[in-house]
Amino acid sequence: MTSTDAETNLPQSQPKPESAPLEDEGAAVAADRSTGDPSLLAVAERNDGGLKLSTWMAVGTRPRLLRWKRWLQRIGDFEPLLQAESDAQIRKRSLAIRYRAKAGEPLKSLLPEAYALVRESGRRTMGMRHYDVQLIGGMSLFEGCIAEMQTGEGKTLTATLPLYLHSLVGKGAHLATVNDYLAKRDAEWMKPLFALLGVSVGIIQTQDDQGSRRKSYSSDVTYGTAKEFGFDFLRDRLLLRAQNRLGAEMLGDSRTQFSDGGDAPVMRGMHFCLVDEADSILIDEARTPLIIGSIEDTVRDQIVETYRWAAEHAPAFIEDEHYTIDKETKKYELTGRGRGLVRSLPKSDLVRTMGLVDLYEFTERAAKVYKEFIRDRQYVIKSGQKGDEIVIVDEFTGRLAEGRKWRDGIHQAIEAKEQLEISVPTGQAARITVQDLFLRYHHLAGMTGTAANSAGELKKIYRTPVIRVPTNRPPKRVQLPDRVFGSMHDKFVEIVKEVQEMHSQGRPVLIGTRSIDKSEAISKLLDEAGIEHETLNANKVAEEADIVARAGGFGKVTVATNMAGRGTDVKLAPGVEAIGGMHVICTELHDAARIDRQLIGRCGRQGDNGSYRQYLSLDDDILKNGYGPDKGLKLKRLGETAPGPFHNFAPAFRKAQIKVERKHFRDRMVLLHHEKERKKLQREIGQDPYLDTPD
Repeated sequence: MTSTDAETNLPQSQPKPESAPLEDEGAAVAADRSTGDPSLLAVAERNDGGLKLSTWMAVGTRPRLLRWKRWLQRIGDFEPLLQAESDAQIRKRSLAIRYRAKAGEPLKSLLPEAYALVRESGRRTMGMRHYDVQLIGGMSLFEGCIAEMQTGEGKTLTATLPLYLHSLVGKGAHLATVNDYLAKRDAEWMKPLFALLGVSVGIIQTQDDQGSRRKSYSSDVTYGTAKEFGFDFLRDRLLLRAQNRLGAEMLGDSRTQFSDGGDAPVMRGMHFCLVDEADSILIDEARTPLIIGSIEDTVRDQIVETYRWAAEHAPAFIEDEHYTIDKETKKYELTGRGRGLVRSLPKSDLVRTMGLVDLYEFTERAAKVYKEFIRDRQYVIKSGQKGDEIVIVDEFTGRLAEGRKWRDGIHQAIEAKEQLEISVPTGQAARITVQDLFLRYHHLAGMTGTAANSAGELKKIYRTPVIRVPTNRPPKRVQLPDRVFGSMHDKFVEIVKEVQEMHSQGRPVLIGTRSIDKSEAISKLLDEAGIEHETLNANKVAEEADIVARAGGFGKVTVATNMAGRGTDVKLAPGVEAIGGMHVICTELHDAARIDRQLIGRCGRQGDNGSYRQYLSLDDDILKNGYGPDKGLKLKRLGETAPGPFHNFAPAFRKAQIKVERKHFRDRMVLLHHEKERKKLQREIGQDPYLDTPD
């Protein structure tokens, strides 16, 4: 979650922005040409010398604008009253609002006073006073929208507004973020604000036991990851079925939910959830359902042995000779010659008893893993208490996705490839899709820096319109022309030259990469050039905050995976703004343009100066993924044989990215369709759609 640093909100660091209502809806209204989205209107542009109060509104939302205008004025009216009260009086006022909410008073009627209380609590406890644009963001979140707030605009602080308001009814308010680190950091950071208002805060961490989870869920506000919320829902459902009381508990009978015993459910219902980095969680992660496995131990030894046998012989199988790859589905299929090779290879007694059809499947899987899954790109090997294990690197964030495993035997095939202990293949005890999970909440909202590109999908699936919240200060970020080279090596060499140029000026430089191995490759070239730098990737999660805190220093150079766009806040050192601010170098296009925008957003935050440039090469993965392997290979060969550079090829990369985005969208729609059909079938035959798998 992008955090709001104290310096940007401390009254001492700048004149305190005065609360002021939005101008009449009759004020200047014009399409925002900079976003390229004609469906959005700029309403109520900033007054000269005043705080920017423009807000981006979808066409047809004038009633919402007028309502927010009234609320903003009323919040401003409360401010001098609250500033004159003591801490005890503030807490008493908060408890009075809670009583009114539990007595049935609509939350929207309580919103102005509640938001004014949160603003005053933030000012007192942390020196952070919510800007008016943050209040607007909080209003959109209360009304079930996805608030698009630019990097550095204070989503962490904005989240406290709807979380507090929804917590008043006593049913719990959840904040779902992308990993344990951010959940813990943000919860602990905001605890003083909530504590002054008498609001308890719980934190869900992967390693927590059932007792700790139950205590955290019983808090007024609970921070955690989306996957932990999903797995806790499934575990509770399995438990309730075993106790033959699924119906009563899932209908909200709380009489047995708060037992201190280990056999009681941990959750107490699903009232409100605020999804941080909503595009990442609600879209990127929606292609993979959450699954709790059931152990199958009848043929464990035979299966483990077959995985090892297939991994050992995978290098012997050659594409087009022994197997083919479907360009659309990426499915590997053995040819007649490939099946003959499987039959002729030496086998142990255990493997020999495996059916031929199964041997073919194990071999196809091993060939796929050997060819497509690369260490330090799709996964890393991490040492833990139980020995070395495969940990997935999330393709969209660059972070380690601990606790997750690839399905269909891929994870076990990688373990066999790396000669690690093979985890027991599992059946399926319970499953839920991301879409299903969040649609179970009575109230849903989300925040992100990049949602406009996916507004249609979010509205269609989750019924959450996207509202663009303006920046507190006008952005001054400069885009430099794209540069395209023939090969990755040529591209990296040119990147190092640009880093040297910026470094000589004293400007901080952030270099964003798609994978860990590429961040290490650039790091090596920078070492050879004698440029001191730090590398921020999924192997250094614990050190992340310290590295990022230094990334905006004078002359600092930081190499990062695309995780740099998620939950990190880069602060410029004194004097850096005057020489041009931070410079961001994007080394490759990602599968989704949103991820590129996240990385670019690291510079020019809160109205600072900044610049960025996109580097590309004809052997980039995006070309192969977008146009197919044949055209991708053709472009790669062109880069190897023809003299460069190839700057005029830049539009072809954007088109390839659009094709990949459409493919991922189709994949998500197909999953959604199949899940709906599966649930429909199970309900027709009297099965639980989350716990039973129809044969």
